[in-house]
Amino acid sequence: MHMADALLAPAVAAATFAATGVTAGVSIHKLRKDDDTAKLPTMAVTAALVFAGQMINYTIPGTGSSGHLCGGMLLSTLLGPQAGFLSMIVILTIQCLLFADGGLMALGANCWNMAFYGCFVGYYLIWRPIIRSGLFSKLGEKAAVRARIILASVLGCTVTLELGAFSVVLETTLSGITELPFGAFCALMLPIHLAIGLVEGLVTSAILIFVFEARPELLQEVSAREKGLRGRQSLKSTIIVLAVLAAVIGGGLSLLASSNPDGLEWALFGNKDAGYAENMALDEESYGVQSGAADAAQTIQDKTSVLPDYAFPDSESAAGTTVSGLVGAAVVAAAAVGVCALGGFFRKRKQRS
Repeated sequence: MHMADALLAPAVAAATFAATGVTAGVSIHKLRKDDDTAKLPTMAVTAALVFAGQMINYTIPGTGSSGHLCGGMLLSTLLGPQAGFLSMIVILTIQCLLFADGGLMALGANCWNMAFYGCFVGYYLIWRPIIRSGLFSKLGEKAAVRARIILASVLGCTVTLELGAFSVVLETTLSGITELPFGAFCALMLPIHLAIGLVEGLVTSAILIFVFEARPELLQEVSAREKGLRGRQSLKSTIIVLAVLAAVIGGGLSLLASSNPDGLEWALFGNKDAGYAENMALDEESYGVQSGAADAAQTIQDKTSVLPDYAFPDSESAAGTTVSGLVGAAVVAAAAVGVCALGGFFRKRKQRS
């Protein structure tokens, strides 16, 4: 769902930057009061895991499209909505600058569409109410929590991905891109992202079930409600497992990613070459809004993207994908911790006597 600059008018892009910036500011203010230092390694490893997960496009059968992990729900359930939102901003910014994934002018929109809904709507309206509820209580304590995690993950991912997809349609409409009729674009974007969201929900629930079994206190709302639960692993070993998983996904499994266009690209350009529909049938080389702001953003991005499209420049070597996955995951993890250090988040405060 990474939007390109051509999909946005400068005024719409500026509005999304403002909305994202205000939300980030509120999140920073709230996190300055947080003294949970255990979140630092968790934030680093989960941000790296989401970065790596976004590199793997999985095929949506019968469509000619593919999808990838968005990650907002996963981040917010492990870190809380504010830290999750800031982590996603770090991820999307590094993807944009180092890998030319998503437009620089569109970065505010991409943060809003991919982070805000999963981190805040998904957390406050879906995750927290379901985890705090008495659903599935007849199954027994641990089984009930597992069932609630699965339900909240699948429902949260599908609903928030649909909201993000609808926002893409709304933003392009407000940008005046006449090649994208509102109704037709919605009819393509919403069903395909529903399918993508269902898969993401299952992947997210699998990761969260592992964390629940290993260290249940890492899950937001679970530790506060289920005081008697005990994990099977130490915090250190759990963090190591997640870090190894991020490295394996980014450095190895990313080589197996589907070559089909993702949901947004599929809606815009179709996949006629593979025998599927043309959909909106836009010209991939020339479409959307042309502006001086977009040209300036592209010039900056051309200079900063050292591994464009997750590959070595002018090379089709698979090693470029592996290096991109490993380097990107490491940079994201370091940047997440760096943001925390600079902002003074999760700084252990002295106990008052």
